[in-house]
Amino acid sequence: MQSDQPHSRSNTVYVVDDDAGMLESTQWLLESVGLQVEAFSDGRQFLEALSDQQPGCVVLDIRMPGLGGLNVQEELQKRQLDMPIIFVSGHADVPIVVRAFKSGAFDFIEKPFNEQLLLDSVQQALQETPAEETGAPAPSHPDARLDTLTRRERDVFLPLAQGYTSREIASQLNVSVKTIDLYRARVMKRLGVQRLPDVTGVAIAAGLLDPLSLRDGD
Repeated sequence: MQSDQPHSRSNTVYVVDDDAGMLESTQWLLESVGLQVEAFSDGRQFLEALSDQQPGCVVLDIRMPGLGGLNVQEELQKRQLDMPIIFVSGHADVPIVVRAFKSGAFDFIEKPFNEQLLLDSVQQALQETPAEETGAPAPSHPDARLDTLTRRERDVFLPLAQGYTSREIASQLNVSVKTIDLYRARVMKRLGVQRLPDVTGVAIAAGLLDPLSLRDGD
């Protein structure tokens, strides 16, 4: 299932998922807002199609028979194809997601996903190349680092900086604790910090948090 109409490769969204129903629904969703989409049912087929194409961004299932999402990511790096990757999965755990982010993933979304959240992520991926993917150093100024956060990452950032636990943040945002853990790892990666107190430090330096209003975290 592939689009045959001519289009700009730089604006193409490649969707790779072995679940036929998910593949079709994701393609329909993206095309419904005017995006050019090419859909593939396995990683090998996707990589073969990219041999002479200028990539845009890819929505990539992390768990697939044969060539899985992480393997596809590794192959793209070997080919020096610098394209934003949005991983999607219904079965991922934190170590897998951290590995994907360390290898330059743009975003990670759990299935079943909110349609608007996917659309937001895809639009941002098409519009920008994160500093960590280009090899450029992360911005040193707090405001500049915060500007790299997506809307959902910002929703997690502030309560995280305030010392709320993952469970408390999950309750506030009405999502699963696992989702918050995934985004916590993502926020720390975006900000270039290793410890939760450093997240708090970024918020204080940016003037978003009063150090006297902090509470005990996890």
